[in-house]
Amino acid sequence: MVRINLLPDRRQAGRRAPGAEPKQLWLFAVLGAAIAAVVLCLFVQKVKQDELAQIVAENGRSQGQIDAIKKQIADHPDIKARLGELRDREDAIQKLQSARTGPTATLLELAHLLTVGGHGPTTDRDKLEQMKRDNPTEVYNPNWDPRRLWITSYIEADRVVKMNGLARDGEDVSELERRLKLSDYFTNVRLLPGQKVVDGTSHQELFHFELSAKVRY
Repeated sequence: MVRINLLPDRRQAGRRAPGAEPKQLWLFAVLGAAIAAVVLCLFVQKVKQDELAQIVAENGRSQGQIDAIKKQIADHPDIKARLGELRDREDAIQKLQSARTGPTATLLELAHLLTVGGHGPTTDRDKLEQMKRDNPTEVYNPNWDPRRLWITSYIEADRVVKMNGLARDGEDVSELERRLKLSDYFTNVRLLPGQKVVDGTSHQELFHFELSAKVRY
């Protein structure tokens, strides 16, 4: 009689069991590594998302500040243009005031220079005292009699004055020239060529002179 044993041999089963355990451990190790990698990726992604959210928030605050500044300076060109118009208007008013009062001031100065016993030219006193010490011939003569000289023509254009007149002699003209040069109201004083003439009424020989200067006002 033939017997067929359908049950596994215990010895063979015992020999196969140790080989199955390393395979399961390897599978668990791979699965654990995959899970750890996924967890690490999720952690890194969370950190990057937090950093991105912080950057976006900072950008939002910066943009808000930029928008506020833009809103504050939105009218800057108009304000600048208005300020320019105001400055131009002030300059025009100043020029008109100077043109209105300046000629009067220079004529008053000229009247002082030609007044008997006048105070002399308007100038810095310290400068005048220094000039007396360094070059006395350039200082005006307080004892000069201005009645020895007459202004017959006074013309001003673009702050350039031309004066014509008569004097007893050339020294009287030189005295007027010195006074004009010392005055704060005149500059670039030049004595133009003159000539001797005979007065038709008194038949007296006089000196005809011409002066040019720039006025300050």
